[in-house]
Amino acid sequence: MLLRVRSNVGLWRVDALDDGTATVEDVLNGIAVSRPHVEYEVGLCSDPACQQPLSTTQTLAKQGLRHGSMVYCKVKPETCVSIAAPSPTAAAAAPSSNEATPTAGSSSSNMRRVIDKQGRIQLVPSDQVSQQEDRGFRKGMLPLRDMKMQWTLNDFMALDSQFTFKMQRQEAAICKQVSLDVPSITEFQSYLQKFQFQQKRFGFLYGTFLKDDSVETKDDSAMETTTNTNTIHDQDAASKSPFNKVRVEAIYEPPQQVDSETAEGFVPLDDPKEEVVDRIAELLGLTKVGWICSHEPREEGFVLSSAEVIMAAEYQLEAAEGINETPFVTVTVYPAKNGTVSVEAFQVSQQCMAMVAEEALEIGPDPKFCNVNETFTAIQEGKESKTVENNFFLTVVPIVQHTSETLISEFPKLNRSVDDRFPSHDEMKRQLQKSGTNGWTFGDRLADFNLLVYLSDFLEANDLDKICEAVKTRQEIGDGYKLILKSMAGMEGSY
Repeated sequence: MLLRVRSNVGLWRVDALDDGTATVEDVLNGIAVSRPHVEYEVGLCSDPACQQPLSTTQTLAKQGLRHGSMVYCKVKPETCVSIAAPSPTAAAAAPSSNEATPTAGSSSSNMRRVIDKQGRIQLVPSDQVSQQEDRGFRKGMLPLRDMKMQWTLNDFMALDSQFTFKMQRQEAAICKQVSLDVPSITEFQSYLQKFQFQQKRFGFLYGTFLKDDSVETKDDSAMETTTNTNTIHDQDAASKSPFNKVRVEAIYEPPQQVDSETAEGFVPLDDPKEEVVDRIAELLGLTKVGWICSHEPREEGFVLSSAEVIMAAEYQLEAAEGINETPFVTVTVYPAKNGTVSVEAFQVSQQCMAMVAEEALEIGPDPKFCNVNETFTAIQEGKESKTVENNFFLTVVPIVQHTSETLISEFPKLNRSVDDRFPSHDEMKRQLQKSGTNGWTFGDRLADFNLLVYLSDFLEANDLDKICEAVKTRQEIGDGYKLILKSMAGMEGSY
């Protein structure tokens, strides 16, 4: 299990955690391997604001943390000087923070903090530190002689290849088509238009992965998409995947905070309903098939920012459980020049997934490019490149549309701070009261993903399971459950 730790001085990574038994103490011990003198101002938390501390007694799994999850902490910067980790891969994966707070009488321009052989933090001249760093095999790594005494050419080439990426364009996406539910996508973009797309937002797409050898890439009802000439992959790559098509039935927007200071434009917050949402999706025969994000108008050719590319790669890695083929898709919504709203779909290449998994890509000053971490080397057209254009990683996915035969999308969406309507019992009453009109049944009006998630706060898990099963199979909702729901909504005739 891999856990990422975002501190106020940088991003750290702790590997080799046991999924079932690892605790906060194991994470702290993992950090201490390379930073033995670190002092915490605020311990490990589940939220970026460090307001929700993790339990020190429960395992990480019981606290909802999975492989690749992010936790947060605040530390004293002057205590975070790193020492080389025992293995080259671990050393490369753990970013270091060499900048230190100067002490009285010292000059920050020519002195740096280091850890000596006895584990003590000392101030030494910067040029001396530079000489020590230059001895490393790569930035942040041990010198070759410190790894082992004898090296063959094959040993050296094998080690070096682990940190070198020869950039190859992926010509086709694994996902050959994504079909979007019209009511869901229309409601999402309508909300964004209230802010003129000046506030960025994201959500998760729930639906099904499908295998269809007869997928057509053109459709008269297809939404507007822009062809991107900078696309990537093997010609026969899609044939290796068990699925090649996505059908989206619902959108769920997790808790998030708008933050224009971040590269993403928002900060994902801890979601106490994460497991419930996935459980409801599973009961409905759905799974997480993609994610959707919005952005402001951009110049022509600027498709996804480096932050969005890295985020897309992380989600694809999670969906594929590694650097494997997956049809997991990224959908973007933004205002077009003619006043309409454009919807596009993409995947990032498997090479991008591999580089993000190794933390070889970073967010740089130019959002149209990903920076290459100093420990790694990217070779483009036979030359080393410090950056890679985002479009090089992108493959276009054609979009078609449909109206879900299983779910509706009328209940107010959860986790929105500003909206005309909010989830409530009154809104539930308004929705359920339409049953018996225009051919709607009670079950039809209940078949709303966000309404079912809302009900999870008021129903026992077993009751919610049975309601979801009835929605999925289109069976009549039992009179007992109808009475409970009508009473909850304050509908007349519920008694």
